[in-house]
Amino acid sequence: MSASVPFPIPELESMKKYPPELFYKGDLSLLKRPKVSIVGTRMPSNYTREYTYMLAKALTKRGVCIVSGAAMGVDGIAHEGAGFENTIAVVGNGLDIRYPVVHAKMIEAIESNGLMLSQFNDGFRATGWSFVVRNELVVALGDVLVVTEADLKSGSMRSVEFALKMGKEIFVLPHRLGESMGTNALLQEEKATAIMDIEAFASRFGRAVESEVEKDEFFYFCQSMPTFDQTVEKFGERVYEAELDGIISIENGVVRLS
Repeated sequence: MSASVPFPIPELESMKKYPPELFYKGDLSLLKRPKVSIVGTRMPSNYTREYTYMLAKALTKRGVCIVSGAAMGVDGIAHEGAGFENTIAVVGNGLDIRYPVVHAKMIEAIESNGLMLSQFNDGFRATGWSFVVRNELVVALGDVLVVTEADLKSGSMRSVEFALKMGKEIFVLPHRLGESMGTNALLQEEKATAIMDIEAFASRFGRAVESEVEKDEFFYFCQSMPTFDQTVEKFGERVYEAELDGIISIENGVVRLS
């Protein structure tokens, strides 16, 4: 059975109206991490499949949590690339219903390892309207929005509308002429930036870390390369301990993961 999120989520203040209710299953600590929303078509090309997966994986190596909508296509690939312990899935139905059915096992894995969110109570079945509500929440949660492939008239482009209203940066994968007309239009209109290098884009969120360093609030804070004063103010003596242990380095007043 789902429960209500017991604390406010600052990112959702960017929505037209803060959700009156928000239900969850899973690990609420993921809400405290840097987040990137990834959306796109339900019928991606092989190129989009490959690079969506690579992008999600590269971001999670930087401690980023991937947010998407659990739908077929790009959404599911983004969740899988992130790893189910590094992803938030937002759905347009009650959390007692695992929809779409083809993703039932994936959703079950996210319930156990990641985080499922919904604005709809148990028993509610998805409608066209509830998917729009879901899309707004997906966009609001992310620090930026990435659209890896989209037609001109699609749910992904509705997500873009939300992102523009919220003032979110929008990024897209580059596509050939005649493909992914929605994202190509965004580039032409200078409403989005093309991701020309997966690693370079992911590096915006910090350095890739694959060691066994504990990935907690301190880790994610240091990923953003804060100043020494900011870090000491927030974590006190732990900063000095982490430096002695070789977990962080301090250069020119800036804290970096070692």
